[in-house]
Amino acid sequence: MIVILLKFIHIPAIAIWSAGLLCLPFLYIQRRGLEDEALHRLHNFTRFIYVGVVSPAAFVAVACGIALIFLQATYQPWFSVKLALVGVMAIIHVMSGLMILRLFEPGQTYPYWRFVAVTVLTTLVIGAILLVVLGKPIWSVERHIAGIFSPGALGDMLGQLIAWLR
Repeated sequence: MIVILLKFIHIPAIAIWSAGLLCLPFLYIQRRGLEDEALHRLHNFTRFIYVGVVSPAAFVAVACGIALIFLQATYQPWFSVKLALVGVMAIIHVMSGLMILRLFEPGQTYPYWRFVAVTVLTTLVIGAILLVVLGKPIWSVERHIAGIFSPGALGDMLGQLIAWLR
């Protein structure tokens, strides 16, 4: 029952986080040509969306996701890909926060090419996460990395590295 409850929290949190990351570039592009009170209102609204909506949703999504990892013991190759994509999403999140700090300084603008690039990248990452999670592809990685996990493999790799460093 706890797994269902966590998924019931996790999925809307991901949806809010994703929607927020897609909306933020639209707010940034509004910066162009604004001054004084209008700029101040946009800055306050953008910070509220980032700090009050998107960041808490990200925290809840990640916290519930971590709990679900331990409760469901999902250790499949597709899940590793999903975690890597969530890491990219977290990087986009942090970069959005840094953009808010820089963008509302005097004389700053948000170029249209950056708006398009960030929106496309965010959409691709969210789409890839959905594709991997809903599709749960079966990838066989054992034959490619079996040698890494064989007994004595670490010693062999370190021995080669040490010999190369000498």
